[in-house]
Amino acid sequence: MDIIVLYGIILFHGLMKTLKAIWELMRLEHGVMIAIAIIVGAIIAKQEIPSLVTFILTFGTALFLEASTFALNDYFDIEIDKNNKRVDRPLVRGDLSPNSALLIFFICFPLGILSAYFVNLTCFLIALVTAGFAVVYDVWMKKIKLLGNFFIAYIMAIPFVFGGAMMLDVNAFALNLSPAIIIIALIAFLAGVGREMMKDVMDFKGDKKLGVRSFPRYIGIRWSNALAAVFYLIAIVLSFIPFLYPLYSLYYLNYYYLLVVVITDVMLLFIVIQLLIKGDPDLSFHRKFSLFALFFGLIAFLLGAFTG
Repeated sequence: MDIIVLYGIILFHGLMKTLKAIWELMRLEHGVMIAIAIIVGAIIAKQEIPSLVTFILTFGTALFLEASTFALNDYFDIEIDKNNKRVDRPLVRGDLSPNSALLIFFICFPLGILSAYFVNLTCFLIALVTAGFAVVYDVWMKKIKLLGNFFIAYIMAIPFVFGGAMMLDVNAFALNLSPAIIIIALIAFLAGVGREMMKDVMDFKGDKKLGVRSFPRYIGIRWSNALAAVFYLIAIVLSFIPFLYPLYSLYYLNYYYLLVVVITDVMLLFIVIQLLIKGDPDLSFHRKFSLFALFFGLIAFLLGAFTG
């Protein structure tokens, strides 16, 4: 009996380790943030919550495509990640095989495109174009981070647009975005560029060995950190515009939004100061911290959309 119990514990431990590795490969924590961004875009577009079926299809699109492209990214990036000692990557640790990553891609990618097809034509076209560029990025653009950084930032911004698009009832392509969706997407884009530039600095030594073209290679580490700080600062400044101008009706003089967005801005400002004054800031910590800050930013926009 003791042997059976021990064998069961070993199997359970192995299963949990595999599930954790799959979660890490697919970056499913990003799926939660994508869901919030989609809801924000939808509420801003029509001041109403989308139907459950529409939301499931739209969220399924984003989640499946996000998971598939992250898996493909790690498959093609395995040598770079090994050089950069990215033990947070399950393929580098050997917890999953490269073929497992490919299998996840070939399962999730078509499911994401199919989900978008059943929402509306606009969402389908956005998903198709974004997914196509994501594959190009994973396969080819990885060694040109000068371009890739901006594409990753686009991926962080597009869920807001996608959420607004899912509220359209028409079968023809249409995209009439409210000013609030545009500025929220822009803030997400700018913060995304800042995060990716920090990652460039983190990965600089390994990237240099493999000939990856990134900002630190051309302007140096200190200037790359400073440039990341500038993108964060612009995002911070822009976050006050919806509160100050009547054009952004849901957020205009909305103190619920202001309270939470100030928390986000203080967190981002802390990162900015560290990037500017320290010669060797803890970029691994700051990237994780910035993700928490952006999560609070999503909550701010969500709260503003519900209370505006």
